[in-house]
Amino acid sequence: MTDDRPASTHVAREIHSQPRAWARALDQLGTMSAVLPERGERVAVIGCGTSWFMAESYAQLREQRGAGETDGFAASHFPAGRDYDRVVTISRSGTTTEMLRAIEATRAPVLALTAVPGSPVDRAADRRIVLDFADEQSVVQTVFATTALMLLRGSLGEPLEDVIGQADAVLAGAHALAPAGGAGSQFSFLGQGWAYGVALEAGLKMREAAQLWTESYPQMEYRHGPIAIAQPGRTVWVFGEPVPGLATDVEATGAAFVDDRLDPMADLIRAQLLAVRRAEEQGLDPDRPRHLARSVVLPEAISRVSSAP
Repeated sequence: MTDDRPASTHVAREIHSQPRAWARALDQLGTMSAVLPERGERVAVIGCGTSWFMAESYAQLREQRGAGETDGFAASHFPAGRDYDRVVTISRSGTTTEMLRAIEATRAPVLALTAVPGSPVDRAADRRIVLDFADEQSVVQTVFATTALMLLRGSLGEPLEDVIGQADAVLAGAHALAPAGGAGSQFSFLGQGWAYGVALEAGLKMREAAQLWTESYPQMEYRHGPIAIAQPGRTVWVFGEPVPGLATDVEATGAAFVDDRLDPMADLIRAQLLAVRRAEEQGLDPDRPRHLARSVVLPEAISRVSSAP
């Protein structure tokens, strides 16, 4: 069920701050429109970790809306020699080594979305949007990444008031998960189109915070092998409307099937809350998952900076 206890960790407070941050970003959209990708431009969107998944979602949405050819990449896999009219980078800290390498390598003008003004990514970009009101203290990303995606969704002309309303309702305790859905020992998150990026992000949150076994797939790919792990005590969670026949196939396995047809971003909040709850039940610190830092800065990058004149 949705965790309605007082927010006692940074990440819990940041999860609850998302609707306000989304509304603030959308309120400022008019002042940002001059730097956002124009209709018809060929655009690459890049990020690392959570930001990569938001890049993938925006790329899918932009193409679906007919706004122009758009590719999403992990920064470490960005084909810098490919011709683009614009490269959009999403980087909360603005310090990630792979992102800086990608910016240095591309010939295209770069728009940076970041939470930290004056960061290396901010300085390296040609233009920037600083969402400093959505910065975070937790290592685990929630509010910055979703605020960046909401801003980009808004730039495509999507009406998003209902999405914010759904998020508020989720945080108020509506749309609670059935006990079997939230208690799974394994989660498969599924999404079609742009919702696949959200499914990837939900899986990452559960792995980072609660160390759970999670996988993420496009809905139509799930029956091409991954359904073999479905069984009682495990959960299949669909973001968006399920494709025909999927619910019947999953229910036949005995796995719990989560299908509440919320907007994927409002539904992601349920997964974030569940990740925090499951982490706390295991005595884990959801603010500081093991082996993780706020930003990945590789040693050679530190060396280059320290030796610069």
